[in-house]
Amino acid sequence: MKKAKAVYICQSCGYESGKWLGKCPGCDEWNTFAEEIITPRKKTERKSTAKSAPVSLGDISMKEKSERTTTGIAELDRVLGGGIFPASVALLAGEPGIGKSTLMLQMALKLNRNGRNVLYISGEESPPQIKNRAQRLGAGADQLLLLAETDVEEILFHLKQSQPEIVIIDSIQSIYYSELSGAPGNVSQVRECAAKLFQYAKENGCSIFLVGHVTKEGAVAGPKILEHLVDVVVYFEGNIQQHRIIRSLKNRFGPANEIGVFEMLSDGLKEVSDPSKLFLNQREDSTVGSSIACSYEGSRPFLVEIQALVSRSNYGTPQRTVSGFDYRRLALILAVLEKHAKQNFGIYDVFVKIAGGLRIDDPAIDLAVAAALYSSRQDQLLRNDTVYIGELGLGGEIRPVSFVDKRLQEAQKMGFKQVYLSGRNFKDSAIPQNQYLKILTRSSIQELLAPRKN
Repeated sequence: MKKAKAVYICQSCGYESGKWLGKCPGCDEWNTFAEEIITPRKKTERKSTAKSAPVSLGDISMKEKSERTTTGIAELDRVLGGGIFPASVALLAGEPGIGKSTLMLQMALKLNRNGRNVLYISGEESPPQIKNRAQRLGAGADQLLLLAETDVEEILFHLKQSQPEIVIIDSIQSIYYSELSGAPGNVSQVRECAAKLFQYAKENGCSIFLVGHVTKEGAVAGPKILEHLVDVVVYFEGNIQQHRIIRSLKNRFGPANEIGVFEMLSDGLKEVSDPSKLFLNQREDSTVGSSIACSYEGSRPFLVEIQALVSRSNYGTPQRTVSGFDYRRLALILAVLEKHAKQNFGIYDVFVKIAGGLRIDDPAIDLAVAAALYSSRQDQLLRNDTVYIGELGLGGEIRPVSFVDKRLQEAQKMGFKQVYLSGRNFKDSAIPQNQYLKILTRSSIQELLAPRKN
């Protein structure tokens, strides 16, 4: 019989090594290896129980498609693709204290009031603590089942006894499997416990939500271990001011990169059905270095404010600082402005921020970033009733963007008067005009920044 052996496993990505390494070859993180003892299981001859059998595609029923369970929280349903899919496993990850447990408890209480059998399992809080939070949320659902347990075998026993429709595990890092060595939360424990819960969900038609913490660097703990296993990955972000954002990074049953917006109040998380209004409500009338962009996230557009500050550098190397925006994309936009708009940023510090704590990767905000940088560099005000929509190419051209009709409708709804975008968005059709919104097309960054009559 083989003896137990020690291996070193990266607690960030799961990379295994026979010896301790200072830097992980898999994720390039430092000091993340921890020693774990691997005990080989005894090999036994396994006989098939024939529980499963191949079926033809035409014999598969599509009843499940109409059996999604709505959570009662519209923003969460949007991110999940329309509700909770039967027999699915979802991972909700975020920083400690951002509101993961609050959101899950709100969801559990609403589902319970709607007659769903929900089991809330906590490995970090006691039932009295959870009840105290429920009373603070002002929700009356005394029939909600609670369980304080960290042993995954005990959890599976209670699941088989109570047969809940929906299970919430808060959190997966607190659950352990007694036959494995190592503390709860290490890679082996997280992987094994999640796999057992995943298997139970698929075999019994139960939907499970796993709450996961993130590391101090902002990555989901054990991301490569859990992301491929679960059906849905939802990331909780925006621990700034009062708003919170949930974003789907993976969804087997709906669109990915969908976002939901909430406000954190004393009585829990409140849905924000109009993100544009939320992110523009503190904007001043006219400010140098400020422009408005229209981003498209998931299935809806919303307006955000881009703020830029360009100031003379007091050090040898100018600073380039971004918040909510890709640093490398800022370098690209600065290079385009220097090359094609003759704007020199070589001796200036540059700061770019997306107001409200958002992070946006939509290339359609490039034009708004360029306009804000130009405004701050030239100390020139931009019109506060204008929206900039477009992607910048390396040749200085303004490239068309997708979903332009919905973006224009959002700009009009929020009361803006004119929009700058690429003329190639209307190559095969006339430019739509109405009495409320003026559409101004530009082909390049030079044409946008040059003196114009409009």
